[in-house]
Amino acid sequence: MRGSDLDVMCVVKFIEVYADEKTRHNQNTNYCRMETDDVKPGFTQLLVETHVTKTSFKGCAEFNGKHYLSSAIFKQMFLNNTDTHKIHGPCISDKDGIIDVAFCLHCKTWISQASQWISRSSNSWPKYNVKQSIIKHGVLLVPIGVKGSPKENIEWRISFSVGEKMLISTFTHTQLLCYALLKILLKDVIATYTECSNLLCSYFLKTIIFWISEEIPEYIWKPNNLIPCFVRCFRRLIYCVEYSACLNYFIPENNMFENKIEGRDRVILLDKLYTLHSYGWRCVLFSDQLSNFHVSMWMDHIEPHTLHTIDVAQKLNSKLLSLANFIRNITDVDFKRETSVYKRGIHQIDSCDQSSLKYLYTYYLSLWCAIYAQTFPLNSTRSNNKHLYKQYNSCFCILLRNIHHDAVSGWLMLASFFYKTKQYSNALHIIMYSLSKFTSEKLCSFMDMSDIHYRLLNLKSFQEKSIVRLWKISLVDFMKFKTYSWLIPNELQMEMENGPWFISSIVYAYFLNFLCHYHLNNERQCQDCLHTLQLVIAENYCIDKNIGIRSQAYNTLGIALQLSGDREAARRAFMQSFEIFPNHKCNTSMKRLLLISSL
Repeated sequence: MRGSDLDVMCVVKFIEVYADEKTRHNQNTNYCRMETDDVKPGFTQLLVETHVTKTSFKGCAEFNGKHYLSSAIFKQMFLNNTDTHKIHGPCISDKDGIIDVAFCLHCKTWISQASQWISRSSNSWPKYNVKQSIIKHGVLLVPIGVKGSPKENIEWRISFSVGEKMLISTFTHTQLLCYALLKILLKDVIATYTECSNLLCSYFLKTIIFWISEEIPEYIWKPNNLIPCFVRCFRRLIYCVEYSACLNYFIPENNMFENKIEGRDRVILLDKLYTLHSYGWRCVLFSDQLSNFHVSMWMDHIEPHTLHTIDVAQKLNSKLLSLANFIRNITDVDFKRETSVYKRGIHQIDSCDQSSLKYLYTYYLSLWCAIYAQTFPLNSTRSNNKHLYKQYNSCFCILLRNIHHDAVSGWLMLASFFYKTKQYSNALHIIMYSLSKFTSEKLCSFMDMSDIHYRLLNLKSFQEKSIVRLWKISLVDFMKFKTYSWLIPNELQMEMENGPWFISSIVYAYFLNFLCHYHLNNERQCQDCLHTLQLVIAENYCIDKNIGIRSQAYNTLGIALQLSGDREAARRAFMQSFEIFPNHKCNTSMKRLLLISSL
């Protein structure tokens, strides 16, 4: 991975370490016995036994009348006299920091400090044979003590590196991806903040993955759970920082955050982590390694929020939505096509000095433009090219004013414009941008509030904004097509027979995405869009609780499936739509079912 160095561990064979008091008799080997009684968990002192050569004795330090192998002197023994290498923690590192070599010792027996790990896990991970292999290998001792300890120079850290490699070799692909994403987030995003650059390391992330792997069943780590698993790991990282506790996987008594993640540094780090967490899984897109990935690839699986804030939700579902619905209903008036209304709206916005009123005028005009733009005939056979070009530019300019009443639907109406004028590539760019707006902090009509929404609405920067300004930032409204709209795709013309038509924005986004790829003959992308659309509908993600909106979601899915040639799946989708909303007048699914049967 980018930014990673090469870590090499070299086991020194002329010194043998053992954990018990059993006497050794090999005269060609130097022995050290582990002492852990008066040392922080996860560390040890190495008491030098009698069979010691004069050379190895130089590496000893006396403490309380006993000779211990010094970790500080041990490292110096392998440091050459040139300036090309330096001591870096327990390692000898080259001057460029590319290679870290740790000269270590091997204890071939399992140690008492980690004895509880053998029987701790009640789940199937790690498996019995893997545990036995780890226990059989024992542990390594690396030359570094507890920072600030009076005995730091004679202390050694107990390393489970070999055992950890064995554990990682059992990881599913999803576990590996979660680990990789966490490392990318750490290296490319978190560590870029000066205050946070040296607080976290990838070992902490690996430890978190180990703990979660032991806690949840192995079958959870599967590809279609990648996002929930990643979010779970990221939440655990935040929890560890919040409580300054990251327990070593093999020796939980060793809190690796002790005397490290605390004070002002901890507050700053927590603030950065909370901010990243507010973006959900999309926080990884702040990394330039991942920011260019196709957004729709990540939309397949969305973990539902379960924490609700009732008081804020009540306000959301009453005052704010009532205002929005009231303004939206006013725009149902059939405005004359004269440009005077549009010009008057622009004038009110430009001449208003009070920001709250300026936002209100902008919001109102944007809602009006969403309806007005649909009245422009873009492909009339009775118009000449000059008139069509004028209509095209007028509609385009109106639609650019249509993006200020919420975060998504205005952009999707612009995408519809490009689709209707057969500019499919332009439409795809707009759709991808709108899909990137479907972040976890966005609000949909009458949805349950999560802890993210609660925290955002309590931020001072949010409290200072007017209601209509908040809608522009946070609202994901549904798509509304006027009767005989010129912007609705031809594939949906049947839906317009009974008046205005409404659909979930995210459902419409993926449906329009599918249509663009369908006309571009991109078969693979069509299948990807269909798959994601099915998942979004199944998860009821950002879909209004209104049964009409839900039924239209299945109806739209059925149309896409029918276009792709899967009539049986399309039939099931239409039937599901009619079961949700069995209204022949407002739901065309039964009519479409009859048409399929007649083919």
